[in-house]
Amino acid sequence: MPDYLDDLRFAHVLADAADATTMDRFKALDLKVETKPDMTPVSEADKAAEELIRGHLQRARPRDAIIGEEYGVEGTGPRRWVVDPIDGTKNYVRGVPVWATLIALTEAGDGGYQPVVGVVSAPALGRRWWAAKGHGAFAGRSLSSATRLHVSRVGKLADASFAYSSLSGWEEQGRLDGFLGLTREVWRTRAYGDFWPYMMVAEGSVDLCAEPELSLWDMAANAIVVTEAGGTFTGLDGRPGPHSGNAAASNGLLHDALLDHLNGRR
Repeated sequence: MPDYLDDLRFAHVLADAADATTMDRFKALDLKVETKPDMTPVSEADKAAEELIRGHLQRARPRDAIIGEEYGVEGTGPRRWVVDPIDGTKNYVRGVPVWATLIALTEAGDGGYQPVVGVVSAPALGRRWWAAKGHGAFAGRSLSSATRLHVSRVGKLADASFAYSSLSGWEEQGRLDGFLGLTREVWRTRAYGDFWPYMMVAEGSVDLCAEPELSLWDMAANAIVVTEAGGTFTGLDGRPGPHSGNAAASNGLLHDALLDHLNGRR
């Protein structure tokens, strides 16, 4: 099995470059923000960070394909990099520090492209998380200064902390009753939003999280970090990986209960 460590080191280089670009424009009074056709915001920093990452990839990994939130798919082949230049753009444009650049390498395999490397870099929080298939998940400031991540061992919903982003998506999908039922059974709920709940699942500080509507670039890096930390990452349909258009992540022990609630089976 490939060790993916060279790809992981390169992903850190990409994240370093993106961090410099995004932090340079964070809280800038003249930041330019547009509205995309799907009515979500995109800033000049989103575009600049993705362009920078694509440029590095085209020079250093010319045979690999790229898919990014702002500029779509480029290239074909068994290896594909998945990029979200700023996950949490609404936070970014309002000066809230909870946003991150998500970079993943996926490889063609059973069930489609599967993440094998992931880096989640949140420079405004001073945090970074990463993982490579078969090598575990870590957090820290650099590859040489890192702490290995492990999910929690909480085995009862009554003792569990559940994180989510918002209520609106659950209501739109007709899943609100199941969502609310879950919130009543767990010990604690918090709406941290975006990438952060998944990283806290990997760290063991949150036990389960879910979102009802997502794109591949929202999930690929998060998925490999969660699973390499010993957790479970699926769609709401229970399919492993980041391909269901939504996500459920947990420490594994609570995953069936999480899916049962969100699918109205409890």
